[in-house]
Amino acid sequence: MTSTNVFSSKSDVAYVELRKLILTGVLLPGSRLAQHELAGSLDMSITPLREAIRRLSSEGLVDLDAHRDARVARMSATEARQLFEVRLSLDPSAAELAATRRTDEDVAAMRTAVKRLLPVTRTWGEEALTAHREFHRALYLASHNDVLIRLLDDLWDKSDRYRRVGLELPPGDEPRTRDLEEHHQILELVLAGDGPGAAQLMRDHITRSLTASAINELEQRENTPSYAYFHPAPD
Repeated sequence: MTSTNVFSSKSDVAYVELRKLILTGVLLPGSRLAQHELAGSLDMSITPLREAIRRLSSEGLVDLDAHRDARVARMSATEARQLFEVRLSLDPSAAELAATRRTDEDVAAMRTAVKRLLPVTRTWGEEALTAHREFHRALYLASHNDVLIRLLDDLWDKSDRYRRVGLELPPGDEPRTRDLEEHHQILELVLAGDGPGAAQLMRDHITRSLTASAINELEQRENTPSYAYFHPAPD
């Protein structure tokens, strides 16, 4: 194995691990990335970590300044709304395509995923979010459009930080029960080959999603200058 391949492998590891820490909120928005400490925790030199940080910067998840200081990108209502608007366009397309292109293998995967779903509430937390993502991805894969799948995977990842804001809100039992039932209804429409019906229900589903719930909350926070959420965390 060449040194280049070793570097690439370590850079990929750093990228995956650091991205996960950011998207799950372990590293808070606005917090400074202690690069030497992170490199030590990942058991690697600073070079592959810096390469990973540059990749994350190109994705908008890390902010870099002229002094090579790196911080986790802050969250904003503007970005949340942009992610929401794109998903509102692409998710229904995936559902409609899945209704006409799903294979027996896709059907089995979607049936398995829907059985694992839980109400997306603070009680179930990460387990519910993981199951939620698995169902949607099984649906994306059933579209058999590789470009669409890649775009939706990226959108889902970037929306995760905003879903966790929505998860903090007290939605009550009825909206989350409805959300859970809609997944089953979407699957039935896909299995019935009703593309337009699946697309419309998916559009309604996204409109009532956690990201949608987070947008208003974020706008309120941004209008409160003293709110610490949008300031860098202590170094």
